[in-house]
Amino acid sequence: MCIQQLFLGLLMPTLSASGCLFHRPPVAGFSRDGEILIGAIVAVHGDRLVTPTSFTDLPSPVTCQKFHFQNYQRIQGMVFAIKEISNNPRLLANVTLGYRIYDSCTVLQRTLDGTLWMLTEREDTVPNYQCHWGPQLAAIIGDSASTRSIIMAHLLGRYRLPQVSYFSTSPLLSDRTQFPSFFRTIPSDDSQARGLAKLLVHFGWTWVGLLAVDSDYGRQMIHILQQELIQGGVCVAFSESILTSLADRNAFHVIQVIKTSLAVAVVIISSDYDIAPVVDEMVRQNITGKVWIGSESWSTSTFFPMEKYADALLGSLGFAIHSGGMLGFQDYLTSVQPSQSPGYTLIRIFWEEAFGCKWLYEESMLSSWDNNTVPCTGSEKFDNFKVNYNEVSDLRITYNIYSAVYAIALALQDLSNCHPTDSPFLHGACANILDFQPWQLPTFVCTPSCPPGFRKTAKPGEPICCFRCTPCPLGEISNHTDSASCFHCQWDKWPNSRQDQCIPKIKEFLSFQDSLGVVLASISIFLSTVPIAILGLFHYHRKTPIVKANNRSISYLLLLCLSLCFLCALSFIGYPTHVKCLLRQAIFGIIFSFCISCVLAKTIMVVIAFKATRPNSDINRWGRQQLVYKVISVCLLLQVCLCISWLCVSPPFSEFNTHTEPGKIIIECNEGSSIAFWCMLGYLGLLASISFIVAFLARQLPDSFNEAKFITFSMLAFLSVWLSFIPTYLSTKGKYMVAMEIFAILSSSSALLFCIFVPKCYILLLRPEMNSKQYLMGRRSGDKNKAKSS
Repeated sequence: MCIQQLFLGLLMPTLSASGCLFHRPPVAGFSRDGEILIGAIVAVHGDRLVTPTSFTDLPSPVTCQKFHFQNYQRIQGMVFAIKEISNNPRLLANVTLGYRIYDSCTVLQRTLDGTLWMLTEREDTVPNYQCHWGPQLAAIIGDSASTRSIIMAHLLGRYRLPQVSYFSTSPLLSDRTQFPSFFRTIPSDDSQARGLAKLLVHFGWTWVGLLAVDSDYGRQMIHILQQELIQGGVCVAFSESILTSLADRNAFHVIQVIKTSLAVAVVIISSDYDIAPVVDEMVRQNITGKVWIGSESWSTSTFFPMEKYADALLGSLGFAIHSGGMLGFQDYLTSVQPSQSPGYTLIRIFWEEAFGCKWLYEESMLSSWDNNTVPCTGSEKFDNFKVNYNEVSDLRITYNIYSAVYAIALALQDLSNCHPTDSPFLHGACANILDFQPWQLPTFVCTPSCPPGFRKTAKPGEPICCFRCTPCPLGEISNHTDSASCFHCQWDKWPNSRQDQCIPKIKEFLSFQDSLGVVLASISIFLSTVPIAILGLFHYHRKTPIVKANNRSISYLLLLCLSLCFLCALSFIGYPTHVKCLLRQAIFGIIFSFCISCVLAKTIMVVIAFKATRPNSDINRWGRQQLVYKVISVCLLLQVCLCISWLCVSPPFSEFNTHTEPGKIIIECNEGSSIAFWCMLGYLGLLASISFIVAFLARQLPDSFNEAKFITFSMLAFLSVWLSFIPTYLSTKGKYMVAMEIFAILSSSSALLFCIFVPKCYILLLRPEMNSKQYLMGRRSGDKNKAKSS
């Protein structure tokens, strides 16, 4: 009974009643009856002749051209697999498999016609219309090209009819949302693109050309390949398209581009019959000296006679599809007879092309024959027949079709073995093997499909179809169903929580927009103004005893150094540029060395001031102003020499750290030589330790002129900060490590500032009566008398 579906089925009676006809040319495929059918769309012919449409007559049908023996072998591979299954008592023992096969001639229109022919079961195909009189159609194998498979998948996906492609590699077809019933027996182009990019990088070809067919296969492949090449540091000299809409495939223009380019390596993404005109033009123009890198579509093709293309294609490299063996297949190929083979039209064409004879269809054909015409008898032998039709030592695409038939048969076997106790359907129902819905076939599997974010891992001792789904390791993803492996994201990306997509990593550094950076920068700027304010106060009271005590010029230098110490913390905030990384630690070390040298000189001056009891003593002579600057110069010079050596031998540099924290790119400064960095800090610690020891020994000197106690406290605080800094610095990462060093700089500088200068500011501002020579001298005399009496 004919079932009319949706609006078109309802519309047809109206159209017929008004005298209108929905015209489509009849479709000529070939079939073998069976209880269950397997369909196949295979491009046996590699080209077609399209007659221009005049819009006054009915469009002429597409005429197929260029019969390919290798492609005809693919049909025979499918028929061979079905015969093997029919003779296997353990596989679909009580079911007879039949087939429907259609030659698409690499034409989108014919691919669509063939698909509708299989769906509607009518030669005058009508979309969305089915007369289901015959056996059940289980699945359709095909087509070879991704573009044609996408057309099929959009149509078959609406009916959830399984489609298994043997040669379509476009990553688009992995999208289960768009193509819910599409499967394939060949890997996606994702893996091939990564492999091609690694091949180019391995041989050092960083200036390459790209040539691709203008189809979904070519465009998608080029898009993926370009991304992979960028990651590997390879530049694209040119990217040209092979135009399938033109008979010569735009060959002349393509060869001119290749000829004028300096690129030696050229990657070609195309099928063999689409690249053939380009290779012919290459031979005609005598293009040599190029390295051709082929995709799987043509690299192993026997389409090109080696004698003709030997010079042009010499040294070519390419990727190949996995090959497999089919026991007894060669004997089957050489035993075919026209009366026993599928597709009467195709076998006649094959026979004429193979044996150079002509079939006599009608008596009228005799008039066009000549003395050289050999009539075909059907009894010709394959003994001396040497073409790629019976070459079975390197089966690839044919083996993929063979595998597709077995995949469908095994699914049908699972369907027939259904038991209510383990049924995947609702309410424990099982489908009838001779009357099932197409969607009930993508259900009976040994293991459910692994979703994106997982990979298939083998179960020991079980068949390859039985696997377990294992989550991708940390840092890796899989972005399609039933992925055999997971892969790492690009260096600047990281897997999302589901591990099925790469997302950009967070770039982290201590910036001025960061709240922590803003706080530290504000504190640094504020504290840098405090020494300047104290310097102004000291200069205002520069003639008072408290300011003149213990060398006024050293106090001024120390205050300026402390202001710079606070400001140098700003060099650690912001984007770590190369110049900033190169200079910031050296500037910090030199400024702090200058600061501690001033403190050391100040401490020495305190000791000299109290030990010089006689006007002409040696100590008094050493207490001249030159001693102060000598101490500061020598101490500073040693640090300057250390920092210059560091910058010359192993300078710091900016780097992207992608290993410390998952999901983050830490933009930081690599210190170059860690030994030099710690030597610089160690030298600061040495100066501070010497100052602390000298000040500690001088702490009992009279208080009036004595700064030794305050210097002792300041050096104790300084050393405590930096000793606690070391373990904390080593245990933190990223921007917090930088923040810790800034905190140490601000804390140690504040300790020096407040311990040494705040007591003097207190006297200047709040106790001016103490800022007199008599008071200070009185304190000193009183201290001496107390010492004598005791």
